[in-house]
Amino acid sequence: MEIEKCVGNDESVNNVSILMKFVYGRSKYLTGGDLYIEMEEKLAEQYGDLLKADVMKSNHHGDYESMTIRAEKALKECSVIVGYTVYVELIEEFFPGKEFLTTPMRQEKERCRMAFSEAEKGKTTAMICSGDAGVYGMAGLIYEIGTEFPEVEIEIVPGITAALSGAALLGAPLTHDFAVISLSDLLTPWEKIEKRLLAAAEADFSICLYNPASKKRADYLRRACELLLKSRPAETVCGIVRNIGRDGEEKKLMSLGELRDYEADMFTTVFIGNSQTFLEGRDSQVMVTPRGYRL
Repeated sequence: MEIEKCVGNDESVNNVSILMKFVYGRSKYLTGGDLYIEMEEKLAEQYGDLLKADVMKSNHHGDYESMTIRAEKALKECSVIVGYTVYVELIEEFFPGKEFLTTPMRQEKERCRMAFSEAEKGKTTAMICSGDAGVYGMAGLIYEIGTEFPEVEIEIVPGITAALSGAALLGAPLTHDFAVISLSDLLTPWEKIEKRLLAAAEADFSICLYNPASKKRADYLRRACELLLKSRPAETVCGIVRNIGRDGEEKKLMSLGELRDYEADMFTTVFIGNSQTFLEGRDSQVMVTPRGYRL
């Protein structure tokens, strides 16, 4: 076993992780703990072929790796980062020296005004969301409240929403037309959500469900599945992904009948196939919705 301590002057503790290369017979395995890409590049330049291995564990956490280059650049260029407390905690270690301002859940309006107030002081300010700010995110509210701050310029930086990152983990469930529906009735009446579920099922869309359940809405996924079963067979191919890009990430394939009894939470994203969706693969099955190409 060879061990190399990565020493740098970076302010982040992750860039002083221990890089380990395990050699067993002819097999070589490399792991770099929580190193960031800039330190990976320095080490590759310094040690070259010594770091070659048959298997390498991807370093650090998926949530940061899934951030777009444009989003990372925007956060590096700003001086203030505003967000929901949990989201700020996920990224603050990556951006040392920034001023972080947070509000708890259900204080979205206060959070937006906080960001605008900082921008009015002449500070380049970022408001962060999970996934994409335009998909059940803060982009719409920012523009609505932005009318109160006409001198502040707004730029929306796109991200990767759970429908896309989750779909990639399950295979290709959204290759054809699909609908994205949130089961949260905090801002949308359940009666309207029911209509959307029934319409999407009747039209044979693949469906992606956000916010499928919570402590107060423990039976909402079951209720949604019962509505879908009115026009979809119980054997319909479905899948769930939980904690996308975070510690404890997991995925599971199942039928619509089985999904009805699945205990989901707010960290779960649900995928329901259309009438053409099938399972492909032998050792590791994936969910596939064909686009319609003739093979």
